[in-house]
Amino acid sequence: MSVEKSRIFLLHTESGAETEGELWDKITDQQLHDWESQWVPALAFGVQRLQKARTHNSKWPPSSTWDWREKIAAVRDATFSHSSFCVMCDGQTQGLIILDSSGRPERRCRIENQRSKDLLYVELVEVAPWNRKEFHQTPRYRGVGGLLIAAAIQKSQEEGFKGRLGLHSLPLANSFYANKCGMHDLGGDSDNDGLRYFEMTPGQASAFLAKGNKS
Repeated sequence: MSVEKSRIFLLHTESGAETEGELWDKITDQQLHDWESQWVPALAFGVQRLQKARTHNSKWPPSSTWDWREKIAAVRDATFSHSSFCVMCDGQTQGLIILDSSGRPERRCRIENQRSKDLLYVELVEVAPWNRKEFHQTPRYRGVGGLLIAAAIQKSQEEGFKGRLGLHSLPLANSFYANKCGMHDLGGDSDNDGLRYFEMTPGQASAFLAKGNKS
């Protein structure tokens, strides 16, 4: 499997230093092995800590039950409509994203002045447990989520969608998409378990890329 790698930088929060890493244009067996051997135990430990702290389960990340090996297998048969990226740093997988460019009717623009235009739908995105505020007061690396969204924007531009993105957000990520990414919040979607639906316009995409991966 041919993988294109590009240099990126993440903020190592403990030292305050920028750390060099790589953005890969595919999720490979290496990332799935990292998820299985490193993410899954870390997620289980994180959830256990939340339970001991009697944290309400609304604050638990639903992604702790995701099976990335199963999800990648499900989209491999749709090679031409799905793409993926991952962030690698310090020899570990720091974040994963799956994108859908199939243009299904329910995955077209909903914003009035963009209605029915093609967009790139963010099927799934997750950062490593050690980079998540719900598990750690001081995450190991900052900027992983921003890099994955930037990769999605650039892929959208390559597809001719001008940076347009759409996604359904898990509750704990609503603020990230609204404030950090500057996306339009179109409210809860009854067809998707009430999850809030967000869209990014070409103008918002350009602004996000121009801003850079600032935390």
